[in-house]
Amino acid sequence: MKVAVGFDHLGVGLRKAVFAAVKAAGHSAVDCGVATAEKRVDYPDISSAVGMAIRSGRAERGIVVCGSGVGASIAASKMPGIRASVCHDTYSAHQGVEHDDMNVLCLGSGIVGESVVPELVGAFLNARFVAEGRYLTRLKKVERLEKMVDG
Repeated sequence: MKVAVGFDHLGVGLRKAVFAAVKAAGHSAVDCGVATAEKRVDYPDISSAVGMAIRSGRAERGIVVCGSGVGASIAASKMPGIRASVCHDTYSAHQGVEHDDMNVLCLGSGIVGESVVPELVGAFLNARFVAEGRYLTRLKKVERLEKMVDG
């Protein structure tokens, strides 16, 4: 599977670990930036790049890393079809895919260390959505929420 991967200026510290974990899990990465922390890059810009890679079909899933993972998750989840969440434990990383069809994993470089990245990324990428029963019903409800308009 192709995985869109992006980092803001704070998240770039986990760049090598994330790319290595994607490769170790048997997948290929689509680089959505950034490569260095020299210039500030805001997490909404990186979340958008990863989300657009998924929405356009260039990638099936994504990983976004910012300082805490929270901002990246909020920004990415604003895009239709993108279901992003912060996961700093392996249970959430696979359960979010299995039960909620999560397609973007958000990590905080100030929260998790490089040694945890392979477990989190592996759990996320190896999980599959249980497309039946209550899980499908819930996903359809989430999709309806995406279509709601202020008004």
